[in-house]
Amino acid sequence: MIFLSFFFLLIIFLFYFTTDHSSHPTGHMALLKKINQILLLLLVLTVCAILYNKVHQVPLALKNETVDLESPEEMEEEIPVVICAAAGRMGAAVAAISSIYSNTEANVLFYIVGLKTTIPHIRKWIENSKLKEIKFKVVEFNPMVLKGKIRQDASRPELLQPLNFVRFYLPLLIQKHEKVIYLDDDVIVQGDIQELYDTKLAPGHAAAFSDDCDLPSTHEMIRSVGMQNTYMGFLDYRKQAIRDLGISPSTCSFNPGVIVANMTEWKHQRITKQLEKWMQRNVEENLYSSTLGGGVATSPMLIVFHGKYSSINPMWHIRHLGWSPDARYSEQFLQEAKLLHWNGRYKPWDYPSVHTDLWENWFIPDPSGKFKLTRPDS
Repeated sequence: MIFLSFFFLLIIFLFYFTTDHSSHPTGHMALLKKINQILLLLLVLTVCAILYNKVHQVPLALKNETVDLESPEEMEEEIPVVICAAAGRMGAAVAAISSIYSNTEANVLFYIVGLKTTIPHIRKWIENSKLKEIKFKVVEFNPMVLKGKIRQDASRPELLQPLNFVRFYLPLLIQKHEKVIYLDDDVIVQGDIQELYDTKLAPGHAAAFSDDCDLPSTHEMIRSVGMQNTYMGFLDYRKQAIRDLGISPSTCSFNPGVIVANMTEWKHQRITKQLEKWMQRNVEENLYSSTLGGGVATSPMLIVFHGKYSSINPMWHIRHLGWSPDARYSEQFLQEAKLLHWNGRYKPWDYPSVHTDLWENWFIPDPSGKFKLTRPDS
């Protein structure tokens, strides 16, 4: 701006003094002519200097004090995947992460959630194995947020572990992402996680799940082991508070072990607060229990998300592999599946269990030797 102002002042000055003023003495006119020549020379030099700076100016983005240029990988959208690493089953999280990382070219950022006592172990496991190349953040979950919200139930105490409720608090743990994938640790991924991330959520929906009635190929498995796939299997319809919801007990349930969540909608609808409300009501009224199909984490989600969730492609959540040590899917069906879930008591790192070979393909031994697989010959 200073150069432009100086430029226009020179133009006005020259215009004035190059005008024919016949009344001026000859000597005076000669002096003015000399001044004009000098000013004209300065003007030309100034214009040349401006043009030179324009041509040779360092691009703004390359200066230290400006926005850094990102590499193509950094500019690619990150896919945040949340997995818990619990004591006693940390190998599950490692196998899940290994399967995801090995089957995608996407820019995945793993959020590995653990308690304070388990974090050093999982970090060492990752940094001293072939997973050291992954992008990950370790997040500590404070179990104090659950104080007074969990009804003690001795029938299946493993379902009361604090990390089982991490999915309720996703916006508090993962803050910079619009869309997030949550996975239970007892899964392996055989497809490209990008496909799951691309799941479309309808307007107003905070999450997408897989319905328990959505895949005919799983119906025989469900019948063979006596599993429930309706709300009747999760909520106690003898309680007035449940009946007042107006939800038919024959309504198809969903499994929250695989979630694609919209964080903006989740926060806007105050989903966490709603879930906590039903946790508190269960403490006071015993509306559901771990003796029912889904324990204490599924039931609040069935209530809060009833009629307000989108659907995940059924092949992205083939589950019930952990419900019986005898019931099996066909090998062809399992090969076509994008994600396998050993929900239930019979986990693939323990014995007895089924389809353990598919899980073990992705397992990475613990460098510290603390976590060991349980096998018939061990």
